[in-house]
Amino acid sequence: MLGFDRISFDSNVMGGKACIRGMRITVSLILNLVANGMSAAEIIEAYPYLEQGDIQQAIQYAAWLTEETVHPLELATA
Repeated sequence: MLGFDRISFDSNVMGGKACIRGMRITVSLILNLVANGMSAAEIIEAYPYLEQGDIQQAIQYAAWLTEETVHPLELATA
């Protein structure tokens, strides 16, 4: 996981979930706010200790997590 310098993991913070810069703000919280229509400016207004780069990197991290590879299954014949 290279290039995600704003995403942190600490088993003592939010149960080890992906957080922003060691704060108790999870990537999933940011994604839920964006998914429910909040703009980056609105999120920063609600959480003034966040930066635009934090929000952008949370979205990039989620996109990285969802990269898919499809592996066709061969069905067994009886």
